[in-house]
Amino acid sequence: MGIPEERIERLEALAREAVRAGEDDRAREYVRLARRLAERHRLRLPRRFRRFTCDRCDAYLRPGVNARVRLQSGKVVVACDCGELARYPYE
Repeated sequence: MGIPEERIERLEALAREAVRAGEDDRAREYVRLARRLAERHRLRLPRRFRRFTCDRCDAYLRPGVNARVRLQSGKVVVACDCGELARYPYE
């Protein structure tokens, strides 16, 4: 694992901790940094990171706090407070 991948993982952990502490703006900044880093180095973000961040507002999502999670006809639907919906298939 290279340095960019390690840094992306560290930024994800920092974003998770910031959201737990109630610092949403700091978590957003960590998410933005991780996305820029992945783009710069042409890396794919880890699945956990993609599933727990909002594409529109860059918020780190916590189900029940700033995101709503529902099951709907074979899909997991995650709705952010900003109104963005993400759908992921499941079996």
